[in-house]
Amino acid sequence: MPVKKIWIVDHACGHRQEVDLSARPADQRAGYARWLAARDCTDCWRASREADCESQAEWLAKKRAKEVAEAEAWAERYRMPPLEGSERAVGWATRCRHRLVTAAYTALVRDGVMDSSAWQGVEGAVRAVTRAGWWIDNREANPVDLPELLDAAVSDRLPEHPYS
Repeated sequence: MPVKKIWIVDHACGHRQEVDLSARPADQRAGYARWLAARDCTDCWRASREADCESQAEWLAKKRAKEVAEAEAWAERYRMPPLEGSERAVGWATRCRHRLVTAAYTALVRDGVMDSSAWQGVEGAVRAVTRAGWWIDNREANPVDLPELLDAAVSDRLPEHPYS
């Protein structure tokens, strides 16, 4: 007598479904049917996943709004100039600049590597870099490297290519 291929599964969500397990090896069908019974049916799983995605998107939007508000308040408090670029890039870069500069301040000034008068020079260089793309490109930089990165961004450099 062949091992059955069609199983009736009572899912955890309460739905009953007929499932074709012929693609599974005969010795794995019963175990897989038990595994399916412990989970929601496909329709319920998709519905809950879509709800999770919506709630995750809502959570992310609230988090982004909070980050933007904090970054804008910080920029206003420290008289940072507005960034230049597309609307989307400016919003992202504003958050990146806030995160990088505050992390650099913590690493360099609070931890005692740099005094506050030297930090004023760094802050001046931060104000000089207004291209949103620069802040986005350097968003993952080590905060300790910020002074060097800013020096490179604001100094008059020779072209990279010697024949340019």
